Amino acid sequence: MGRSPLLLGAALLLAGPALAQNQPGLPASAQAIGLASDSLTLGGTVQAVLDANPGLTNLTELANAASGRLAQSQAGFLPQITGTATYTRLDPVSKVAFGNDVLSFVPNNNFDAHLTAQYELLDFGKRSAATNLSRSQVQTAQDNVVVARRDLAFNAAQVYYNILFARESIQVQDAQIASLVAHRNEMQKRVEAGVSTKFDVTTTDVRITQAQNTKLDLQNQLRNQQVQLARLLHKPQQADVPVKGRLGYEPQPVDLEAELAKAAQNRPEVKLSKDAEATAELQSKLIEHSNMPSLGVGAQVGGKNGYILPNVAITDIRFNTVGVAQLSVPIYDGGKNRKQRVEAVANYRSAVARTQDTQEQIRSDVRQAVNNMEFSKARYDNALQQVAQATDALTRAQGRYRYGVGQNLDVLDAETQLAQSRLARAQAMYNYTLGQYQLRRATGEQIWQ
Repeated sequence: MGRSPLLLGAALLLAGPALAQNQPGLPASAQAIGLASDSLTLGGTVQAVLDANPGLTNLTELANAASGRLAQSQAGFLPQITGTATYTRLDPVSKVAFGNDVLSFVPNNNFDAHLTAQYELLDFGKRSAATNLSRSQVQTAQDNVVVARRDLAFNAAQVYYNILFARESIQVQDAQIASLVAHRNEMQKRVEAGVSTKFDVTTTDVRITQAQNTKLDLQNQLRNQQVQLARLLHKPQQADVPVKGRLGYEPQPVDLEAELAKAAQNRPEVKLSKDAEATAELQSKLIEHSNMPSLGVGAQVGGKNGYILPNVAITDIRFNTVGVAQLSVPIYDGGKNRKQRVEAVANYRSAVARTQDTQEQIRSDVRQAVNNMEFSKARYDNALQQVAQATDALTRAQGRYRYGVGQNLDVLDAETQLAQSRLARAQAMYNYTLGQYQLRRATGEQIWQ
């Protein structure tokens, strides 16, 4: 049983995030969502982790901020209206004597209140380019949330199955220890009857101690996985988070070509790459339009005093209007726009290359997941034969020893082989289950929203 910690360690270190899909073909344990009494099911574990993670809140708020920027850019298509009221006191003011009267050219108290409306009538596509760029950035932010939720959900599912696998391994170890203890008790009776030697009892005690040490290693790895789950749940003070379930094995047929097509269509990394391409292209268009002329119009209505008109006192407030049209034409910017276009084109080519690399990586992910499932299935079938063969070998070794025609070492070796074959079966079940989740991740499928 000395190799069991290595087998468990390899299983717990399986890399590559994945996400399960709540649909036919997945393990029954993956279909259960929510809390069961005081223990977390798989679905409850994933949902609790998603609810507790502040990183998702951060990405969600970044997406909300991007939506706010989009709304701001869309406001540029509407007129801008402002109201202004001012009071100015002037001392002294220019005056002139005219007969018995003194005329002022400017009043001491000046009042001016008006409304101003401005609208950019023509900008040759600059506002549309800015709005499209903001819309692309919103899509990127939303896709980032999808990717983060998927990866976090699989991390939770992986830790959940790590815990189930560790428990299964401990049960295998407990069965071996119990069998060895029963065998030792039988040998002790034979020693007391004078038909066996103390050496056989001591040898068995050594194997029991070795099996107990292996169990301690497994218990330590189980505790570490529980700590990891507590961290995902952001409950560092609670190391032992109860989970419910048993490790199962439910094989499913896999069509590689169909899975590859599904991944090419649904994988969020492809969407992110396409988002980057679109953003780079829209950024290039915005730069192209930023050097174009713009035509704006404006109007102002209000009332003010200070007019020198017949039959009107200079202090009287009069209604007034103002209209304006303005054409702005960029002439020279030191070559800045041209250099920005060069940068934008390079960014676009980079985004296209990144998309191609992402597509190749996705195809590789799907093939690896399918390979893992196929070989785990073969290992499971082989482990079933090993368990049957090891069980038969142990029964025969115990019978031979009981009738004095076999050796104690044969029984101990058979016990070890049976325990190792049971652990190999559990690991094949674990690997196949994780392979199912890796395939779901590789094809871009999700369940917990």
